[in-house]
Amino acid sequence: MTAALHTSALTSLPLLARGKVRDNYAVGSDRILMVASDRISAFDVIMGEPIPGKGVLLTQMALFWFDKLGHLCPNHLTGVAPGSVVAPDEVAQVKDRSMLVKRLKPIPVEAVVRGYLAGSGWKEYRDTQSVCGVTLPAGLKNASPLPEPIFTPAAKAEAGAHDENIRYEQVEKVVGPELAARIRKLSIEIYKTAAAFALAKGIIIADTKFEFGLDEHGTLTLMDEVLTPDSSRYWPVEGYEAAFAAGRNPPSYDKQFLRDWLEAARVHGKPWDKTPPAPHLPQDVIAQTAAKYQEALQRLTA
Repeated sequence: MTAALHTSALTSLPLLARGKVRDNYAVGSDRILMVASDRISAFDVIMGEPIPGKGVLLTQMALFWFDKLGHLCPNHLTGVAPGSVVAPDEVAQVKDRSMLVKRLKPIPVEAVVRGYLAGSGWKEYRDTQSVCGVTLPAGLKNASPLPEPIFTPAAKAEAGAHDENIRYEQVEKVVGPELAARIRKLSIEIYKTAAAFALAKGIIIADTKFEFGLDEHGTLTLMDEVLTPDSSRYWPVEGYEAAFAAGRNPPSYDKQFLRDWLEAARVHGKPWDKTPPAPHLPQDVIAQTAAKYQEALQRLTA
């Protein structure tokens, strides 16, 4: 395995931004080189230690899903090799972990779809019997399947801040009723298609988030990453029933393993308060997180 890449350092292109995982560089005025580092974040805090191979895996999984879902929605890929736009001595930094994409006007809303009750949705349900204003049946438990997938959007937060669950009516105010309806309909359609495919491979996609942008013609376009373990909750089917019956979080291929470890971590004898700096990740947590990401890709693409 190649050395882990915590932060890329390209000098041949102007840096646009560093996100929690991706470093984005400008390629002219109409394209962006997205480099997926091996950084990992949880609770919107970037961990100090990278997960070796994670960026390559995320990129390969996103490309897999973009190809699989192309009939439902256009995406931001250009089809041009990322290595062709950087200096020769920088090709190794971008190899297998980058996408050269169209520059779009981003929709400032996270398009979250839930097929199961988990995470912040479960917490909100316990308080209100609803998620983002969507009323749900009484008596649901942690990890319960929902009668139908629901659209539960979130407002994008600035770096270091937490995304905030919002009601659909707020999406309508931000982008207008027509575009909001298109985003909701398309998000649920993509989720259902992907969830059915994954289930046939032995994986439950409990929830996921999509990002969309508009191209120069106003076409709604799928962008950023799609259906990776960073943006989705992946559960292996074989561990789900027992965990659900016991009221526990099911075993996962995503960041839930890391989140659960962090919830139990102690900093100076106290629970971590979910603000930087993050607790130091032990080697076994790094290795198990890497293995879970790898297994998810192998099962999906087998």
